[in-house]
Parts: sequence; structure tokens; C-alpha cells
Amino acid sequence: MQEAALMKGCYLASGSKDQTIRIWSCARGRGVMTLKLPTLKRRSGGIDPAIKERIWLTVHWPCGHPTEIVSSCFGGELLLWDLSQSGKRKWTLLGSSSEGQNHTRIVFNLCSVQALGRELLLSISMDRDVKCWDLTTLDCSWTLPSLGGFVYSLAFSPVDTGCLAIGVGDSMIRVWNTLSMSNTYDVKTLWQGIKSKVTALSWHPTKEGCLAFGTDDGKVGVYDTYSSNIKNRPPQISSTYHKKTVYTLAWGPPTPPLSFGGDGDRPSVTLYSCAGEGIVLQHNPWKFSGEANDINKVIRDTNSIKYKLPARTEISWKPDGKFLALGNEDGSIEIFQAPNLKLLCTIQQHHKLINAIRWHHEHGTQPELSYMIASGSINAVIYVHNLKSIIESPSKTPVTITEPFRTLVGHTAKITSLSWSPHHEGRLVSACYDGTAQVWDVLKEEPLCNYRGHRGRLLCVQWSPVDPDSVYTGADDFCVHKWLTSKQEYTRPPQGKKSIDLEKKRSSQPKPKAKKKKKPMGKVPAKQDVSDTVNGDEIVDSLLDENGISDHEEEKESQEFSDKISLAVPKEPPLHPRVCSVFDVPKPFMNHKTTPGKKDHPKDKPVPDASMKKRKPRSILPISTSMDQRSKDELHQDCLTLATCLRSKGLNEGLAQDSGDHIHLGMFTDRPALYRLMEVEGKSHLENGHSELFQQLMLWKGDLKGILQSAAERGELTDQLVAVSPMAGYQAWVWTVEAFAKQLCFQEQYVKAASHLLSIHKVYEAVELLKTNHFYREAIVIAKARLRPEDPVLKDLYTSWAAVLEKDGHYSTAAKCYLGATSPYDAVKVLAKKGDVASLKTAAELAQIVGEKDLATTFSFRCAQELLSARNWVGAQEVLQRQESLLGQRLVFCLNELLCKCLSERNPTERKSCFLPCYHSWVVRTQGSFVEMVSEVWRSAFGVGTAEQAKAVFEQLQGIEYPPATSNTHPKQLLLHVSHDLTLAVLSHETASWDEAVKALLRAVTRSYDAGNFTLMQEVCRLLLPKGCDHLRDNLDSTNIQSVAACRSLEGFVAYALLYDLWWNLPKDSHVSVQAAPDSVPCPSEQTAVDQSDLSAASCSEETANQTAAAVGKNLPSADHNHSRTESNSTASVSDLGERQLKLNGCKMLLSEGHAALQSSQKDVTEVQQTLADMIRQHQRNNLQESIKDGGTQEIKLESDGLEPPSSQSPCKEAAKEPVSLPELMKRLTEANEKLAEFPENLKAFPFPDVLECGLVLLHIGAQCPTELNPELQQQALDLLRKYSRAEVYEKICRKFLT
Repeated sequence: MQEAALMKGCYLASGSKDQTIRIWSCARGRGVMTLKLPTLKRRSGGIDPAIKERIWLTVHWPCGHPTEIVSSCFGGELLLWDLSQSGKRKWTLLGSSSEGQNHTRIVFNLCSVQALGRELLLSISMDRDVKCWDLTTLDCSWTLPSLGGFVYSLAFSPVDTGCLAIGVGDSMIRVWNTLSMSNTYDVKTLWQGIKSKVTALSWHPTKEGCLAFGTDDGKVGVYDTYSSNIKNRPPQISSTYHKKTVYTLAWGPPTPPLSFGGDGDRPSVTLYSCAGEGIVLQHNPWKFSGEANDINKVIRDTNSIKYKLPARTEISWKPDGKFLALGNEDGSIEIFQAPNLKLLCTIQQHHKLINAIRWHHEHGTQPELSYMIASGSINAVIYVHNLKSIIESPSKTPVTITEPFRTLVGHTAKITSLSWSPHHEGRLVSACYDGTAQVWDVLKEEPLCNYRGHRGRLLCVQWSPVDPDSVYTGADDFCVHKWLTSKQEYTRPPQGKKSIDLEKKRSSQPKPKAKKKKKPMGKVPAKQDVSDTVNGDEIVDSLLDENGISDHEEEKESQEFSDKISLAVPKEPPLHPRVCSVFDVPKPFMNHKTTPGKKDHPKDKPVPDASMKKRKPRSILPISTSMDQRSKDELHQDCLTLATCLRSKGLNEGLAQDSGDHIHLGMFTDRPALYRLMEVEGKSHLENGHSELFQQLMLWKGDLKGILQSAAERGELTDQLVAVSPMAGYQAWVWTVEAFAKQLCFQEQYVKAASHLLSIHKVYEAVELLKTNHFYREAIVIAKARLRPEDPVLKDLYTSWAAVLEKDGHYSTAAKCYLGATSPYDAVKVLAKKGDVASLKTAAELAQIVGEKDLATTFSFRCAQELLSARNWVGAQEVLQRQESLLGQRLVFCLNELLCKCLSERNPTERKSCFLPCYHSWVVRTQGSFVEMVSEVWRSAFGVGTAEQAKAVFEQLQGIEYPPATSNTHPKQLLLHVSHDLTLAVLSHETASWDEAVKALLRAVTRSYDAGNFTLMQEVCRLLLPKGCDHLRDNLDSTNIQSVAACRSLEGFVAYALLYDLWWNLPKDSHVSVQAAPDSVPCPSEQTAVDQSDLSAASCSEETANQTAAAVGKNLPSADHNHSRTESNSTASVSDLGERQLKLNGCKMLLSEGHAALQSSQKDVTEVQQTLADMIRQHQRNNLQESIKDGGTQEIKLESDGLEPPSSQSPCKEAAKEPVSLPELMKRLTEANEKLAEFPENLKAFPFPDVLECGLVLLHIGAQCPTELNPELQQQALDLLRKYSRAEVYEKICRKFLT
């Protein structure tokens, strides 16, 4: 190759750190040209010297261009050198035609390629962009950004629509203009001033281009994305650092002390940061150099809190800036009112660390939804709470919320991020460690779609502010995905069978034991708490971790102990990323200690090997002894030599020439000669590895300080040396003990080191040494024995140990530590953290003992709820009876028990449970009504028999509000809520408050109806209203319009339950005519599936709907036909027939003209709103796609275009509907709202069964049993169907009725 190169005369180009390019001739073997990199002018001025220092000079010789070379420059620019050009300037800058074409950081590699007749150049850079250049025009053709780390955070700008900020683990921020017309990947890269992973982002709510970021090393800063991109300006960094990873950032109104002063003296919004050490700091954006404020101080002062505040893990401001939500490490969420941060309520729902909190947006058509707050933790369940009543009517003391508004279950791992859709109401998307993103309909508690496109754990999610169908997600697969909700194949998250099997396998097999090594006394290996892993929280630990470092290693905490004598070895600072951890670091011990890491021995003095150590001599002076064992002639010569020396001036002078042969004679002459002998003997001992003999010899010499210093330097201090060190004086003794303690720390003998420190009265140092190395138990014993009881060190030891124990899951011992630290509030909370019955019961008793009555009430009720779930009513009552304030709940649980007992007796086969019921042995009268039975038990068992007592309990329970039920509400939870409503009804009955009784009964019935539990609704009506609502109606105040309307609604639901009971229990010999059922509505007895094709025969306009209703009337038997039938055709008795006719006549009230008109108007408004929303979303998608396709030149006007609703909204797919314009839809919506407003408020205040559905059921009953239905009732039902039924409504009613 070299010979070929010499023959061809090839040239070689090289780039160097000396900022030059050299051209070498292979034929001549030397350089022929030197090119020096130019200093390019930038808008920011000169080039950073650090950039010049770390220059990576890349050169590339394009094919077919023998006289041109492409090279990189200082800041990511590319230069094209023309070697044939004369003069100094031989270069041309690539991408000079417009700004932003060049790389922003140094270029690593260049490669040329030819495609479609074009000569292209590819470049990669430290900014992780891949750029393609056209060598003909020297312009950048396209840019493809890439990510070099986990995607920790996503944030859309509220000012610059479509501007998405991406926080990445490669220490850079990307700002992506998702609406760019010319470049799909229009991305800016921000990296200056960032030295660690970007874990949190937040845009300023009003200032354009102002982006706050937080990093893994605890720094908080603000970037001006516009000036930073143009002028290369670094960000502003706050002077107050966090100690651990920044979890989240949020802009919010200022709180004290920044809230003091006028509007011009303080910023309108401040920056809040929450990090891994559990505190929230408030930064002043006007003065980042100033110290940030810990908002816990404000919270303590405002709410007079004396107990320990929980560690904060999440922060979220309500969009209006009036309320702040703080998520905590113990799973609680606290709601504060700005600006003084008054505590309004605490949400005790999660039991694990809170990862995400999001408030609902405020720009929907339903203002009450803005009070909803969604939260997710590491226990895989999402809870949504409605705080409307708490915020609008705050109580004097903070309340505790234990019932969620909605519960979203489906994920199998920890929830990492949440985002509400800005285009919908009550629609939420969640990101999870199970590798999927889930879209939920919160109001219905239903999963809508599930995205599974990532190859790793999801860390963040954001809903597009422009496209209602687009969602952006980031994961630990180094990718950001944009996906459409309408294109997803799956509806709910994967079941996680693999993770469940893995967890079972782990729990069934014993864990491998670590290799045994010497540990300090008292260290016992611990059992890891299996309960800390919830719902497959560890299922993805095999995924690749960022930069090759596992999440366990990133989360391991190393602590450092340093004092005046440096008793501990310094360790490397830890990393604390929250979002990329798979699960908590396993704790190696059950008690308070952890395994200390192996310490390296001092390198300057290597420890002698035991194998090289020679046998210990019998004499401490082996050299002198061996010299006296020589021959007789040599011994005689020693005598002569000694005599000569003694006669001369001194032995030293006489033996100077041959000191090695006569050194042993030094013990017979003067002291200097003796010292010489001892020095030689000591050196021999050290060479043979007998340092203790050397120390003993030096002790004889009297050089005790020298011995101690030498032993300390070599790390060979012993207990004997420490014991004799006081002979050298007090200071020498203290110094020796400190040095020995340091040596013991290197040997991991921390307890012994602390004992020696106590010998020199260094109690605080000994306690700190034990605390730093997690010997909390020993440290507490020493502190209590040697320090004053009020010393703050003792309390700090208790709280520190409690925090470690709480993290390890040893809640009982942690509670004892909090009690020892005089923090009973924290002891109660940590004891209840387990969430099981025993823990909650003990926590409630403890709270009662220490005087925390509110906590005692809360945990007693939670414990009773857990027992109720296990059908243990006896245990639940035992827990509740300890709290006098829970008398109302005792009555609720009593009614719940009686109700469940009645339901199980009526339907014994339908009530199946894994728990055997535990009922009370109350003696009740079976012949009385259910209300009488409940009242009797209340009087005998609870002493509630007077109207005054019932009124007091009613006022206690009336303030408790439960969320509305949905089809996904758990049956046990539904039964408890219904029992609460029925308890209020019975109490109102006892006090003769008939208005409240009617409203409470209506709530119970409608709650069962909304949950889809029709059987429960029927049983409630049968038990509470066996004779109908006549008794209630007679006792109502007829002048109270609201009460009368509520009673009418209740009567409607009772008749509704009776109507379906009649339909389900038709006489066996009922006359069935072939023509009785119209073709458009198949009979349920045919047992045919009702699908879209079966119902497509229904007409598609109001005219055909009327025709269908007429067909129903035509095919039904007439009155004359009924008379022509003989009595022999029916085997039913006259009494049964008369009873059924009487019941059917009682259902006449269901055919209410007013309610039918109201429901028709409400359906009109709902349909127009849905159509309008679908059209707007379709228009936005079309507008965006056309704008991108045509380069933004075509503008689509919604007002001028006729947009057709989606096909899913069309009731008849075969019939084409005319396009409907936006003004027409708005006109329809206005008319429908005006029509709706004309109805009286008492009619709209309470729900009522669907009138058209009831009419259809009545007509079918008349078709099956012609003799039972009154012709007038039949005609009334037909008239309502003709008047208010349309094709769409008719189809929905048929579906509901037949399914």
C-alpha cells in the first residue's frame, strides 16, 4: 500500500489540537501545506477559550474533489477549503445563507455520499444532530436530531403554541417546534451551563421563550430560548442548590416572604422546585443570585404545625394560581390556599410515594370539572378527587379525604406522569413503568385507548395543545413518540401476566445470600419487605439502563462523615434520579445498620504480608544476643576492642570505621552508643515484621511520642499503645486516641472507635460517628446516657433512625422512634402507613392516647372500611365504638349490615365472596318493615331513640358527600354509599323531616341507577318503600316546590323499577301475536343479538320515526280485539290480572309530557355539542395536515366550509346527510339552550327515568299481554313516541331496552 501511494503521489490531510490542518505528501514524506483555522465572528463575540482547548478538528476529503477539503471549526461550523486558491483566505463557510444551519457543538465525523446525481455530505456532532449538506449549494438539506439519554420531561409552551421542550439525560434540552411547516424536526439544542441530566422542565406562563429546568445534580435554572439560540447566552442558575435530583418545577404566585410588597416590588409569578431531599424551594426570577426560600417555613407558621412535615415529592399549582397541591413521600396529598399556604385538606388515598399530580384545566363547558385533581404514585392506581366542596366551603380546621371521586385501575407498575386533555373534558392520559400510555374517560372510569409503541418504561407524557388526537410520550428508550389516540389497537393496559409470574417466582424462592464477610458485632441480615413491591413494580428491571449504569446503582445513597479528625473515609457523591428508578434500593439489614463499604488501606505504607513475616525471636535484642554466641577468639577480641574504646575519647569514634561488627558493644559504653544499638535492633524488627518488638524497644528508650507517631502513620496502633500513651502527656494521649479511632474506622470497627472517643470525653463526635455509619441504636444509648435529656442531638437521632426505618418498611420501630422524639403525630402516621387492619387499628388507638383525635377518627374509619370489605361488621363496630364522633358511621355500618343480610337472604346464590360474613346477633322483629327494623336496632344497640339524638347524628352525617356512581364503581363501595344515603333517610324519618327523607331516598335510588345495578335499586325500593311513596307525599309540605319535585322523581324511579319487574315476570300463558312486535324492534324472547344491522331498518328522519311509532300502534292488539278473546285463553287468576293492571296503571306517571320534552331538549344539546366538538377536531386535523402539505400557503376557513360530521355520528350509514356548517350548528345549539332554559328549575333539579324508554316497555308489555294494558295508556305512549322520538333516539332506546 505504501509503495502504491508513493507511485501515485497521494496526499494526506490531518487535523490536530493545535488548530491547524496539514497536507502531507506521501511521495516526499513531508508536509506541503499548513492551514490555520480562522476565528469566525459570532453574534456573541469571541470564542470561549475552553472550546479552543477541547477542539476536535475533523477533516474529510470528498471524492472527486482533489483540491477541496471539508473541515470542522471551533463551534460546530463546517469549512470548505480550496487548496488551489491563492491568498490567505482559502475557506468558505457552509450554511452561511441563513442562520441556524450549522452545528452548535464540535463536529465528530464527516462522510460524503452521492444520491440522485447530487453530492451530499453527512455530519454528526456533539449536539447529537445528523445533518445532510449539499456540496453544490453549501446549504444544509435536512437535520435529524437524536437523543443520548432517557427522556425525563416534556413541556409544551403555553405562549408559543406547539413549542415542545424535552429534558434528556444527555445533559441537554431540546426545543421542538412541532408546527414547523418547512422542517418536521425543527429542533433547537440548549446545553450551555448544564452539567447533569435534565429531569424537570416548566415554561413561564406568560413570558415567551422563558424555560425553567432542573437537573440531576440539584441545580435550577432558567433559559431564554430565543436569546440563547441567537447569542449563545448561558442560562441563569439559581444560587441555591438542591442536595438531590430535582423532581418537578412549577410556576406559581409568590408566597411569603416574596408576596410582601406592592405589585411593582415583587414578581407576578415565582419558580417552585421540588427535589429528592423532600423540600420545595421558591426562587425569585428577578434575583436568582438571592437565596431561595423553603416553603415549609411558611406552612409551619401559617398552620401552627409542630410535628415533622413529610418529605415532598411533587408540586402542582391550580391553573388559577389560588391553590397548591403538594405530594408527599408517605402517599398523602396536601391542598393549600395561596398566598399564605393555609392547609385546607389532606388526601389520604395513596400509600406510596406520589409521582404525579395534575389539576384539570379551566376552559371547559363544565366549570365544576376544574376542581378535579388527578394523582399517581408507585402503586399503579390513579385516583381523581373533586375538591369543589372543600374549596368553595372551606372548614375552620383541615379535613381529611379518604374517598376518591374516580378510581382508574389497569396499570401494572408505577405511574410516572399524567396529563389532562385540553380539548376534552375529563379525559386523562397516564404514563407508566409498564411501558404503555393509557387514555382514560375519567367521568365514566373507562379506559379508551392504550399506546404500546415504546421499547422501555415511560417517564413523561403531554397532550398536544393543538391536535386533540395527538399525544407525546418520552421513555427510557431514548425516544419521544407522537401518536394518535384514534389509531390505537388496544383499549386498556396489558394484564402483566409475565410480571405476575415473575413476582410469584421471586416470592416463592429464597433470595440468594450475599457472601459472608466480617461485620461488626450486632449486624443481622434483614428480610426485604415484599409488600413494598406493588402491582408488578419490579417487572422491567431487565431493561437496559441509561449509559450502562443500572438504576440501583444510581439510587444507592452514600453518606459521608467528617469531623475534626476525619474519622470516616470520604465517598463519591451519589445520584438520585426519581423517574428512572425501577424500584427502591433493597436494604441489606432489618435493623438500623447497613453494610459498610470496603475501605482501601493507605497506599503510602503497604501492610506487610503475613506469609513474609519471620519467626518471632526469643530475645528483644536478637542481634546483640547472636553476637555473644560467636567463637571464643571473637569474644576475646570484643573485650580488647571494648577496653580500647573505653580508654579513648568514645566508642563512637573508635567504631566509626567498622560499626557493623561491634555495634553490640554499645550496651557496655555510653548512652549514644546504646541508642545506636537499639536503633539497629529496632530496624531489624521492622524488617522482619515484628513491629510490636520495635515499639517495646522504643518504649525502653523513652521515645514514646515517636512510637505513637510511627504507629499512627503505619496504621499499627494497638490497645496497649493507647493504654500507655498517657505517659507521653495529656495532649499526646488525646492525639493517640483520635488517631486510633480513625484507624478503627478504616477497619470498620465503628463501635470500638466510638468507645475510644468516649474515653477522651468526645461524646458528640462518638455519637456522630455511629449515626453516620447507621449504628443508630448504639448512638441513642450513648446519647441518652451521656447527654442532657433536652439535647437536640437526641431528637435528631430518633428522627434520623425513624426515617431510615420508615424507608425500609419497619413502621413499628419507626413509630417508637417518633414517640421517643416527642413527635406522636408522625408516630401515628407512620404506623398507619402499612394500610392493613392491624396497623390502622393500632394507629387509631395510639392517636387516641396521644390526643390526636382527628387522626384517631380518620384511621378508625379507614380500619372499619377495611373490615367492611372483609364482611366483618362485628369488628368494624368494635373499632368505631371507640370514637364518640363516629356514632353516625356506626349507624351507617349497622344499616349496611342489615341491608346486606336482607339481600343475601333474598338472593343467596348471587352473594358469593371469599370472606364469610360476620353478623351481629341483633334480635329484630321480622314482621315489621325495614325502617322499623333499623330503628329498633338503633334504639337497642346504639341508644339512638329520640328525635334530638337522631337530629344530632343527621347533622353529623349530612356534611359527608360521596362522589356520583358510575358503571365501574365497586359493588361494596356502592353499597356503603347507598347505606349512607338510606341512613340519612331513616334519620329524617325519625325526626319527621320528610323533605330530607325524600331527597336522601332519591340519592340512594339514583346512585344505584347510575351504577347500572338495577337489582339493588329494586331492592332499595322494595325495602324502603314497600307501599309506594304515598306516605311520603302526604307528609310533604305542598308549598315546597323542590320537595314536591323530588318526591315526583322518586315516584318515577319506583314506578320504573316496578315496570321492569312486570316486564321480566310476564305470565307464562301470555298471548303472543305474530304481528305484536314490529320488525324494527325484535322481541327479547327471540334471543337474537341486537346489532347495528338489526336496527338499521329504523327510519332515518323524524317522518320515518313517526311511521315506526304508527306501525307499533297498528300491530298492537286493539281494544275490540281484547274483548273478542275468551277467558279460557288465560290461566291467570282474575286477582293476579287485576293486580298487574293496577300496577301498570301506576306506571302512568312515567309518561310525563314535561319530562319527555326536557329530556328531548337535553339530548338535542348533547348531540349538537358532540357534533360540534367532533367537527372542530376534524377541522384542526385537516387544517394541520393541509398546511404541512401545502407549506402553509392554503388557509382553511371553518365558517365558509360545510363540514360533515363523522360517520360514527350518522344514525344511517346508507343515507347521506347534507353537510352542516358551523354557523348552522351554533344556531342549533343556541336554540336548544334557549329551549332548555324555558323549563322550570324544579323540573331540571332532579333526575327522572327516560320517558321514551318507559313508553316502549309499556307498548311491549301490551303486545305480550293485551288484556293488561289500558288503551289510554297505550295511546299516550304512542303519542309521546311520535312526538319526541327521532331515529337516533329511537335506536339508542332500543339498544338500552333490548340489552
